[in-house]
Amino acid sequence: MLDEVSLALLKKEKNLLAFSAGVDSSALFFLLFEHEVKFDIALVNYGLREQSKEEEAYALELAKAYNLQAHTIQAPIFEQNFEKNARDFRYAFFDRLMDEQSYDNLLTAHQLNDQLEWFFMRLTKGAGTSELLGIERCSKRKDYTLVRPLLEHTKEELLNYLKQKNHKYFVDESNCDEKYERNFFRQEFSNKLIENYGQGIRRSFKYLKEDKEILNEGYSEIFHEKELYILSYTTEHILKRVLDKYLKKLGYLLSAKQRELLKKEYSLVLGHLWAVEITKEYIFIAPYRISSMPKEFKEVCRKLKIPSKIRAYLKEEGINPTKLPRSF
Repeated sequence: MLDEVSLALLKKEKNLLAFSAGVDSSALFFLLFEHEVKFDIALVNYGLREQSKEEEAYALELAKAYNLQAHTIQAPIFEQNFEKNARDFRYAFFDRLMDEQSYDNLLTAHQLNDQLEWFFMRLTKGAGTSELLGIERCSKRKDYTLVRPLLEHTKEELLNYLKQKNHKYFVDESNCDEKYERNFFRQEFSNKLIENYGQGIRRSFKYLKEDKEILNEGYSEIFHEKELYILSYTTEHILKRVLDKYLKKLGYLLSAKQRELLKKEYSLVLGHLWAVEITKEYIFIAPYRISSMPKEFKEVCRKLKIPSKIRAYLKEEGINPTKLPRSF
């Protein structure tokens, strides 16, 4: 069930599996073990169900049985915006582990049903091709690669695998609670469509992603240090797609309003977090900073035509402006 390309990557690098003890991550756990891929696991306990304690205990039990390391953490109680806050907490935990333990790849068990749920969720909010197909098999995230080896497999296929092998797994009953947006799309649309049209949907995603690769031509990454990216581009119609891709890589999702702003603004700050500067040929992306800079430093940046909103980040991070490409 794991393709040769994914296996070749995972077997030569250090991997961390985002584990929940549910159907998807349990299937991926045992598939990785069968294919002799070395990995550790990380589990977030949200403490919303009594079963959460059993799931964490099972993760620790598996780690001991298979001689791997288990990282677990107790999440705080999120009173509002649970899905977003839980995701932010989860990835902050993963980011910290990836850095501290020097993992190369973070593995998640997203599958075909998840792809379709995401597609519908973005479709109802107004999205282009890049956003609709936002779940990729491999994507760069800060200093590691996010790998989703199960994207072409359905939930039912993974469940059948676990049953055939007699592997233990848990069913999270909260996944049926339609007060959460993703669950609504899952119950009302994606599961039913996958059940009846799974093969066609699988092929469609393959063709759409091939089309997306063609659409994303027309730009290149010319400089990257820490969280500063400088890109060259050839046509304005790709700006929104490129910015969406790189900001997502940095952990930030553009809102519909921000996408509209990008059609007419070329120097802006997004969410008080990210500075974006667009010139005739280049795109600059960096964390937004406000700090005093020596006159000499500002003068060097001015002469090199480095956009103003980017300069404070260079200064704070000790990035020498003369190291940047000189063709701005």
